[in-house]
Amino acid sequence: MPLQKLRRFGHKLARRRTLEPDMAETRLSRCLSTLDLVALGVGSTLGAGVYVLAGEVAKDKAGPSIVICFLVAALSSVLAGLCYAEFGARVPRSGSAYLYSYVTVGELWAFTTGWNLILSYVIGTASVARAWSLAFDNLIGNRISQTLQGSISLHFPHVLAEYPDFFALGLVLLLTGLLALGASESAFVTKVFTVVNLLVLGFVIISGFIKGDLHNWKLTEEDYEFTMSGLNDTRSLGPLGSGGFVPFGIEGILRGAATCFYAFVGFDCIATTGEEAKNPERSIPLGIVISLSVCFLAYFGVSSALTLMMPYYQLQPDSPLPEAFLHVGWAPARYVVAIGSLCALSTSLLGSMFPMPRVIYAMAEDGLLFRFLARIHSSTHTPIVATVVSGIIAALMAFLFELADLVDLMSIGTLLAYSLVSICVLILRYQPGQETRIEEDEMELQEEMTHEIQKLTLEALFCPHHSTPTPLSGQVVYVCSSLLAMLLSVLCLVLAQFSVPLFSGDPVWIAAVVLLLLLVIGITGVIWRQPQSSTPLHFKVPALPLLPLMSIFVNIYLMMQMTAGTWARFGVWMAIGFAIYFGYGIQHSLEQIKSDEPPLKSRTRTVDFDLSGT
Repeated sequence: MPLQKLRRFGHKLARRRTLEPDMAETRLSRCLSTLDLVALGVGSTLGAGVYVLAGEVAKDKAGPSIVICFLVAALSSVLAGLCYAEFGARVPRSGSAYLYSYVTVGELWAFTTGWNLILSYVIGTASVARAWSLAFDNLIGNRISQTLQGSISLHFPHVLAEYPDFFALGLVLLLTGLLALGASESAFVTKVFTVVNLLVLGFVIISGFIKGDLHNWKLTEEDYEFTMSGLNDTRSLGPLGSGGFVPFGIEGILRGAATCFYAFVGFDCIATTGEEAKNPERSIPLGIVISLSVCFLAYFGVSSALTLMMPYYQLQPDSPLPEAFLHVGWAPARYVVAIGSLCALSTSLLGSMFPMPRVIYAMAEDGLLFRFLARIHSSTHTPIVATVVSGIIAALMAFLFELADLVDLMSIGTLLAYSLVSICVLILRYQPGQETRIEEDEMELQEEMTHEIQKLTLEALFCPHHSTPTPLSGQVVYVCSSLLAMLLSVLCLVLAQFSVPLFSGDPVWIAAVVLLLLLVIGITGVIWRQPQSSTPLHFKVPALPLLPLMSIFVNIYLMMQMTAGTWARFGVWMAIGFAIYFGYGIQHSLEQIKSDEPPLKSRTRTVDFDLSGT
């Protein structure tokens, strides 16, 4: 009996979402075009970081080779973007990585993904709102902060902010009202701000190429000494490195690329529009690929212009573009940059707020969160309760809390979602045609699978007899993908946390890494030899299983670089989430309700999933 109870409990945690044949029907309004999705993706991804990040990375990490950093970071982000694009073509529903995990790897992983996406979006919204407030405050001479610090000061370091930010509070509540009005209205505002932002960036890029000097990509020690001799205060001067185009070597490019990777985070908001896009199977893949391409061109152009206008060691990380224009004698251009920065912050804020209620709505509709959060407004067809609740929480966080220590938590949630989506693509591509059956059919299928698994041989692993996926080959890929995820996690942990003994030549650590690599290569070979599904889709990730595995490796490696304090906060957040899941979600799950329903004779026919597209 205890063993049976434990088995049933494990089955609940691993149960997967079954999608109905009418999955394209939705209570939300299908009103978003491909252009709307591109604007949403560009606006969310191309935030204020483009005005600041290039200066920070170029000054002391990469120099002029920052353009290569953005190229490497873009390629790494595209790996995750392609996986999202395939799932957008497969599953045109709200929920993004949460839903993709639910239909592939089970309920517990799906809840974990969704719960962390909510955290990422809430922290992202609050931090961008604070940044908008600070940017506006700087334009008016810091009058807001000086007034509030003098009258209302909060004394709780590392938890509460120095002063309550009424401006950020009002801004988030205002945009919450805009999102409640409807998806098309918020998409229109996003398009306007995105266009202004791109026009400003175009001005920056063209100006940089006009006023820039190619010699700034060939700087020498003589140039550095000449600059030092002309400065009264050399404390703001960055290091020269070895000079030239790659002053800090390959290591500098890799360090810079790791920082630049986060500049491309945000495109995943497009995947939450599955129930509001007019043609999601086509629009979501196109929107993701086009938005990432536009963002790369913008980052590449701005970083090129910046390092051409001014020597990289003279850049000011806090305000690189205004200082660069001052350096070339175009000081009034800083006002244009300020307008672009505020527009970028506005689109980034909307990009964080738009997907947040959609993930909450999807989880609540599935019963994993409280069902009242899935209520839809009858007129605007928006998830009104989820929008208002998430907006109020984000507004209060922006109003009261110190967010600097929480930003890394946002990164963990995003990277975890990227990793799971890549694993899900890897698993699903090798599965046979998915079907829904009544319980008797499922039992027969399980018996057939069990019988076939007993016939598994070494020859079947590397030389399958079928040209199309079978239950056996699908199970092999499922197990191998799980093993690869564990092996890559261990490998990334070693590379990130024990790099000093490894690169100093310690034979034990070298042997461990070599063994892990051999296991990864061997298991990848097994997956590669299995037959893939030939079902046509609007978009498919190329070069399986290599590209999803590269995406998983990059994402897990970046997660392993997080501090112990960040992981401790992550543990607290997950403890709260699991309390909700095991106290409410596991019993009220839609899949649990379906399993409790008595089988009907009318359900004896088999219907195809729409997972594979049309």
